[in-house]
Amino acid sequence: MDPHKKSSVHDLERAVKDLKLRGLKLHPQVQAFEPNDHTYYPIYAKCVELDIPVTFHTGSTYWGAGLRGGGGLKLRLSDPMLLDDIAADFPELKLIMAHPGWPWQDEQLAIAAHKENVFIDLSGWSPKYFQPLLVTYMAKLIPHKFLFGTDYPMMSPSRWLRDFEALPVRAEVKQMVLRDNAMKLLRI
Repeated sequence: MDPHKKSSVHDLERAVKDLKLRGLKLHPQVQAFEPNDHTYYPIYAKCVELDIPVTFHTGSTYWGAGLRGGGGLKLRLSDPMLLDDIAADFPELKLIMAHPGWPWQDEQLAIAAHKENVFIDLSGWSPKYFQPLLVTYMAKLIPHKFLFGTDYPMMSPSRWLRDFEALPVRAEVKQMVLRDNAMKLLRI
């Protein structure tokens, strides 16, 4: 969905009600918008009304990497701290930060720990490259806040699962990440 379109709220409602979609994904860098700009708050209000989660790309991106000027993409637009405003202003909104938000992973973890309505999708990175602090938060501090994801076709599910299995995390936490947390979040 294009957050810049005047019809974005209507488009979102149609997608959920008519097409039966179960959530919204936004990529602030690619879509070139500051997610905490109040211009976009009606979209988040509609997500609350429709009881769907909104997922935001967080952290760096491969898009434009190595190109002159990064292809025009501004990395700061996917700084998780911009999402803290939204999580505070919309406490009923289920907000998912997609990908371990490097280079702002500490901030991402702080937001997920601080805001009851914020979750982290682990896609986009092989678990063997997860930072130790992320693994600690997942294993011990906020295991109920992490969601499985591979970012296929960038990474195959089998590779992600193989690397995840090798993490020093209890089996019950792995089950939470792989299934239980998403089922609870999506009320499946």
